[in-house]
Amino acid sequence: MTAENRSISTNRRKAGWPSPLVDERILMSPDSYAPYVPLNTLKPVAESIWIADGPEISMRYLGMTMPFPTRMTVVRLASGEIWIHSPIEWSDDLASAVMALGPVSYLVAPNTLHYWHLPSWQSHFPAARSYGPPGLVAKARRPLMIDESLSETVPDAWKETFHQWLIAGSVLTEVDFFHRPSRTLILTDLIENFETCRVHKPWLRWAIRLGGAADPDGKAPFDMQVNFLGRRALVRAAIEHMIVLMPKRIIIAHGRCYDHNAIAELRRAFRWVL
Repeated sequence: MTAENRSISTNRRKAGWPSPLVDERILMSPDSYAPYVPLNTLKPVAESIWIADGPEISMRYLGMTMPFPTRMTVVRLASGEIWIHSPIEWSDDLASAVMALGPVSYLVAPNTLHYWHLPSWQSHFPAARSYGPPGLVAKARRPLMIDESLSETVPDAWKETFHQWLIAGSVLTEVDFFHRPSRTLILTDLIENFETCRVHKPWLRWAIRLGGAADPDGKAPFDMQVNFLGRRALVRAAIEHMIVLMPKRIIIAHGRCYDHNAIAELRRAFRWVL
């Protein structure tokens, strides 16, 4: 096993990848969730692809304030340029680690919910181009600038590296990505997979289970599935295409990622459309 592979194996246990136990010290975290420590740290997933777990963010939902853990994905393209998916809260140390990989050239808000920290990264990397789904600027709850709206057509800047799908719902629209070199699927909210042993508040554990987003049966929460009523054929076509591409692993924004059995996990998580 190479040094890089040993590093990947070690960091998977800390970063949303399956782990046999949750450290008791982590469970004592004052946050709503026991975090995937270390935070604000690049954790290798495969060659030229990393994730970084960030602090929680609170969102207003159905009259309540709901906390969510955060995670971003970083990819080094063949050109050496850096592509960042769903930027988390700005951290000088994290940004320094990212800059050490190469020039930050592309910032991606992958759906109409995951955009809040984009302006901070834009201000520090003014030369980077920003991307998001159609309608994001109008729906955003803060001033936001996007250089280009994403579609099914992959931008020239990363067409050799990614395949992408635009999955439009009545409320939420998401763009998902397949990293060809590593066969890694990058989703955002279409699968949420919270480990309830990491959730401190009983009401939150109850809400996660009720919504259908609890590990080991994580999926799009039931309210999000309603978002695609009348559009399930679109979701089905995208998922079937993902399966054809035979991903090895799946990165998600919330909860435990899947580092193996990716096709089986897709079939399970999307049985509501397949």
